[in-house]
Amino acid sequence: MASSVLAPDAKSTSFWWEGHDQASLQQSEGSPPDRADVVVVGSGFTGLSAALTLARAGRQVVILDAEQPGFGCSTRNGGQVGPRFGPSFAELSASYGVERATRLKREGHNAYDYLTALIRDEAIECSFETSGHLLCVHAPGRFGPAAKAAEAEQKAFGIEAQVIPKSEQHREVGSDAFHGVILFPGGGALDPMRYHRGLLGRVMAAGAMLFAGQKVLGVERDGQDFAVALPGRTIRARDVVLATNGYTGDATPWWQRRIIPIGSYIIATEEIDPALMAKICPKRRMLHETRKVVYYYRPSPDQKRILFGGRVALSETDPRISAPRLHEAMVRVWPELQGVKVSHSWMGFVAFTFDHLPHVGSQDGVHHAMGYCGNGVPRSTYYGHKAALKVLGRPEGASELDPLEFQTRPLYRGTPWFLAPSLLYYKLRDRFA
Repeated sequence: MASSVLAPDAKSTSFWWEGHDQASLQQSEGSPPDRADVVVVGSGFTGLSAALTLARAGRQVVILDAEQPGFGCSTRNGGQVGPRFGPSFAELSASYGVERATRLKREGHNAYDYLTALIRDEAIECSFETSGHLLCVHAPGRFGPAAKAAEAEQKAFGIEAQVIPKSEQHREVGSDAFHGVILFPGGGALDPMRYHRGLLGRVMAAGAMLFAGQKVLGVERDGQDFAVALPGRTIRARDVVLATNGYTGDATPWWQRRIIPIGSYIIATEEIDPALMAKICPKRRMLHETRKVVYYYRPSPDQKRILFGGRVALSETDPRISAPRLHEAMVRVWPELQGVKVSHSWMGFVAFTFDHLPHVGSQDGVHHAMGYCGNGVPRSTYYGHKAALKVLGRPEGASELDPLEFQTRPLYRGTPWFLAPSLLYYKLRDRFA
């Protein structure tokens, strides 16, 4: 089956990497210095955002990454960005009360506003556009609750939302697979690789140093400083920022026990006839579904392909095997794409948390920002900045997340053995909704 949906020259690398030489990404020459004001571990959006704030504040910043810059999900995601901050307002209110839920929701909006302002002010060319997001209702029983939740957020936070019944949904998406849609016109999209490259350029221009291929083996307190262990050597730093998100490993076990890495899989199709693209995506919207086991998809920035992603595997990391599953789900939405081949199939690890919220703070003096729960582009940019402000001791670094415990579970050591029964449970809920 795999060979039937894959193009003869299909690639198992991110579609966003096309036209970019990963090895040519900006980085510093030579070896990392023996000392730094701040060591940032990870060169994705979180690490670069933190480094930019710190370097412009005059700190000597060294960024370390085990791979090439942005190797993880920063350049593997779908590029959908928006102000909505899940869980829902009702779920947050039930857990934390209405007042704190309101503040948490507003901080989600702040993250989106910070991202869009950064792109504008830094003149980062990344195909950013306010395309609008469609929440596609996959079952009749989900339409009412989705509409009610959208109306509540519109009333409480001013997020524009339009409830569109099934009889009118074709003006937004050319599919009969849904039972109405909710349009959020304020959502947007970007090219994550171009955004990463633009952000990296600003970071290097600010004077930060970045060293790829530097696997951090551990971080320990050493008097007033920290010792950051690398193979064969150690870097001393006044402060450390962990920005490893879904790639947090055993070098930092306290954080590994609090991060749930989940594979997110995406395919890109071959180029599609323009008339068919205009039919299935008439208004260039970003789309995702009301399913608990989420699917998300979009037209490419040049409107020639569909990028279709979702959680379709637990431990399987071979994109050539996940591609047929995503292709089947795509054809469920648009049967007209049955014969369209897959040109790219790839995956990356996103980071979930036990309370479904991101976390920014410190443990034993080591700062962190991670756990974006599938909404990583705005959150990572914003909370990387927040982590840097905390390092600088600035009051603007305060976050509504500060009082929340960064939870773990007994016996959890970073391998999410519980995902299999959870995925099965939520798939059954989606099927019988």
